[in-house]
Amino acid sequence: MSADRPTLPPVRLHSEAELAREALGAPLMARAAKLARWAERGVPVGAGGEILEEALGAATEHLGLAGDEDGPAYTAEAWQLAVDTGLVEIEESPEGEDVEDGEGGDELAAVGTATPGEELGLLTSGSPHDILDIWLQGMETVLADAAAPDFSDIADQIAEGGELDLDAIDWNPEEEAELLDGILGNLYLLTAVSERPDQDVPLPALAASMIVPDDMDEPTDDILEEVSEAMMRLDDQFRVLEPIGLVAYHPVDEALIEELDEQGETVRSAEPLTDEDVSRYGMVRLTPLGVYAVRARMLDAGVHAPAVGDLTDKGADVLLEALPDYPEPLAQAESELWLAARSPLDASRDLLGAARGDDDRAPLRRLAAQQTLSLVSPDAEAALREVLDDRQLGGLARVWLAERALPGIPEPSQDMIFWLTVDTIAAQLEGADDETAAELRDLVQSLTEQHSGFFDTVWRVDHPATADVLEAMGRLHPDKKAAKEARKAAFKARSRRTG
Repeated sequence: MSADRPTLPPVRLHSEAELAREALGAPLMARAAKLARWAERGVPVGAGGEILEEALGAATEHLGLAGDEDGPAYTAEAWQLAVDTGLVEIEESPEGEDVEDGEGGDELAAVGTATPGEELGLLTSGSPHDILDIWLQGMETVLADAAAPDFSDIADQIAEGGELDLDAIDWNPEEEAELLDGILGNLYLLTAVSERPDQDVPLPALAASMIVPDDMDEPTDDILEEVSEAMMRLDDQFRVLEPIGLVAYHPVDEALIEELDEQGETVRSAEPLTDEDVSRYGMVRLTPLGVYAVRARMLDAGVHAPAVGDLTDKGADVLLEALPDYPEPLAQAESELWLAARSPLDASRDLLGAARGDDDRAPLRRLAAQQTLSLVSPDAEAALREVLDDRQLGGLARVWLAERALPGIPEPSQDMIFWLTVDTIAAQLEGADDETAAELRDLVQSLTEQHSGFFDTVWRVDHPATADVLEAMGRLHPDKKAAKEARKAAFKARSRRTG
């Protein structure tokens, strides 16, 4: 495999303008922006920029969340996002200022005042790219929160002196972050290869993808328990990630979760699952904004994560090298964008020139060229006629002209027909899946039925892949006699090249 080939399938991204609108509409981002504008008169804050109790109540009221029992928590999260993204900026006070806590009467020290930051103006007057940069900063903060443990449940495990005993809570921050990165990476991959990018992924399948070994036929009870624990952790994490717009999430049905007491004994058993509604176990997918974000993180990490449109300004050689690794719909989309940036005649000449070669990847490039040329208008006729006598390109040029019912197409020689046949099969053999193998089997059978003495002729074809193609035909042909003839022909072809 070439080192330049993609390590991930390409994805189709929404435009930056569309993504920026999604970013502004994400609930957490929208609340953060609203709070930043509300801070115009100045909001006293604590040492970490946190909003103080009295201001928190007013902020919750401002967001319309006063009637929600979780309203203060949602407000605090939005405020922290505004601080982390620069939507508000903190000016430290020269001296501490006492602010009375609205509930307990305790006095909390305000060490600074928050006012709207420069970044807030970019949300209304900046470019889509500016908005996405701000959103990405906020997304990183939310990812860190999602990977952190629930400190409210482990407050009694805080060691003396205010230091957290990580061993006591069985939490490794690096492992937790890597696991979440892996889960998002798997979601990204599933989105890239799916015919429907909006297809939800069941939470059990996603958890299993990170835990169950690939070579394990039947998961053990221990592995299943790990998957179950991972599901519950992911359920918590996706609930945190959804408000920033990274994922669309349908949570686990709480009726399926056991309630345990402090000793781990069952207080209430999970409701038995009597139907086949897998969605009750949780369903998740990356949003278009999520695909953009995960790809941005991968690029920062040095991963090759192509997107449709990346090749528009590249040469035909780069295009034809990449297209064979793209799913068919995305290959066509990439080709259309590449062709739209060039005249039909120039594009066709470039494609034909890049399709030449005798290396192992050359048949794939010619197949990609043929598929791309099928999208070109008849204005490119002259370029195709220029290569009619070319041994490597003459066959596909005749196919292109015939498909458009253009006149004056010379009959191909038998050598050209058989050379094109070998070249086409060689291209399809590369990375053939079960569906492609079935199509090849039908093609092989059809060729031998239509051409008597096919194998007696084809072994003489001067193509680098002739012997490999004949060996593959021997494996694929359903008729034992024909398969044996193919293997004999392969031996002759190989002897001819080595002799």
